[in-house]
Amino acid sequence: MPNVFIKTYGCQMNERDSEQVARDLQDRGHRLVQREQEADVILLNTCSVREMAEQKAIGKMGMLKKLRRERPKLVLGYMGCMAQRLGEGLEKHSPHVDLVVGTQKFHRVAEYVEEALRKREEAFAQEDTAELGSAINPITPIVDIAAEAGSQNTIRDHLPETKKEATAFISIMQGCNMHCTFCIVPTTRGEERGRPIAEIVAEARTLVERGVREVTLLGQIVNLYGRHEFPKVGDKSPFVQLIEALHEVDGLDRIRFTSPHPMGFRKDLVESFARLPKLMEHVHLPLQSGSDRILKAMHRPYTAASYRKLVAALREARPGIAITTDIIVGFPGETEEDYRASRDLAEELGFDGAFIFRYSKRGDTPAALMEEQLTEEEKESRNQDLLSVVNTSASRILEACVGTRQEILCEGPSRNDPSRLAGRTRTNKIVIFEGGRRFHGQIFDVEITSASSSTLYGTPAIHDGSDPGE
Repeated sequence: MPNVFIKTYGCQMNERDSEQVARDLQDRGHRLVQREQEADVILLNTCSVREMAEQKAIGKMGMLKKLRRERPKLVLGYMGCMAQRLGEGLEKHSPHVDLVVGTQKFHRVAEYVEEALRKREEAFAQEDTAELGSAINPITPIVDIAAEAGSQNTIRDHLPETKKEATAFISIMQGCNMHCTFCIVPTTRGEERGRPIAEIVAEARTLVERGVREVTLLGQIVNLYGRHEFPKVGDKSPFVQLIEALHEVDGLDRIRFTSPHPMGFRKDLVESFARLPKLMEHVHLPLQSGSDRILKAMHRPYTAASYRKLVAALREARPGIAITTDIIVGFPGETEEDYRASRDLAEELGFDGAFIFRYSKRGDTPAALMEEQLTEEEKESRNQDLLSVVNTSASRILEACVGTRQEILCEGPSRNDPSRLAGRTRTNKIVIFEGGRRFHGQIFDVEITSASSSTLYGTPAIHDGSDPGE
C-alpha cells in the first residue's frame, strides 16, 4: 500500500486531527513515513489563525512541485483550517494539488486519498508523463469543505500503539460561537458541537489501558463544552460533569484542558480545582488585552477587573496554581495607553508564561476592516517589550522552584537532548533529568537543582536502592 507523509501546522487540535487521519489511513493498510521523499501521498494539515501560517503551508506546497516532477503519481493534499477557509480558491495558489478537505471531513480523508491515487494512476496510464509532472494538474481536484452533522464525534481514535505514551490529547468538541473580532476560528471550525460524556470517558479508559496516565482535553473554547447539547446537573456545567467523570477513571492520574475562555470559568469550575486532585494546577487563561476599550472592540465579554478577580479566585482555590495566557499587541486602534494597560496587568499578575502575538489581519474577520491599523514596527516593539515583562515573571517563578521537590510525570527522552529524560510538573513546567527506561511513564518526585529561562533541571528523589540507569 502507498506511503503517506503528514505535516501539521498550528495548534494541538490540529495535531490531534492529524493523528485521527493517520489512524484511518493505517487502518486501510497505508504506511506512515517520516520523510516526504519516501511518500506516495503528502498531506498538509493547515492553520488559518495567522496569515504567516497560511503562507507557510502554501509555500511548502509550492516546494513540493519538484517532487511531483520527479514522481508524477505523487498525490498532494491540503486539509484543515486553511482548506476550509479557501476551499476551491486553493487551486489558484496550488494548481497541482489533488485534495482540499475541510475541518468537518477529516474522517473522509482516507477514502479521498485512495480516490486521488486511483485518478492519478489512471491519468498516468493515458497521458504523457511530462505533463503529469507539470504545474497543470491532469486530474480534477477533490474538494470537500461541506458541513457534516456529528463530525465532532469522528475524532476519537488514536494511532495503534508503537511505543508507550504517558500522555494523550482527547478532542471533546469542535467549533466556537464566541466570534471574537480578530478570530477566524468560527469560520474554519463552525459552531460549537460537543461529544457525549460517555464516549469521552470510554476513550480515556482505552488510553489508560495502553499506559496513558494524563489526558489533555481539547476544544476551541473547551470550558464551554456541551452548553448547548447537555443539561446542567444541579449547579454543575457539562464541562465540570465531564471532569468529574474522568476523575473516577482508575489509572488516570492527571487531567488538563486547553484552551478555555474566561467567561467559561463559573463558580463550579473554579471550585473543581479545590476538590479534584487529578485536575492539574495549571490554567491557560487567554487575556488578549488589559484594556477594557480594546477588549470591547475584540468582542471579549469581560473586563480587566473581572479577569483579575478570576485569577485571584483560581489562586485561592488551588494555591500555587500556574497561570499562563495569550495577549495580542497591536490590535487596530490600540493606543500607547491601551498597550500600557496590558503591560501593567501582565506585570501585576505575574504570569508563569505567555504567548504574545502581534495582531495579524485576517480576511473574513471584523477587525480586518477596522480603521487605525498599526504598523508592523509598532507591533514588534510592543511584542518585544511585553515579552520581557512575561519572561521576567516566568524566570522568577522557575528560580523559586530550585531547592524544592516537584512531582513529575516522565514523558520519555528530552526532545532537545535524547540522552536525558523529560517530564512535566503538575504546574506544567518541563523538568530535564538523568535516568533510564524505568522512569518512562512513572510519576515521582524530582529534586530541582537549577533553572534556565524556560526549563527546570533536577534529580529523581527515589531512594529504593535501584540504579536510575536501569
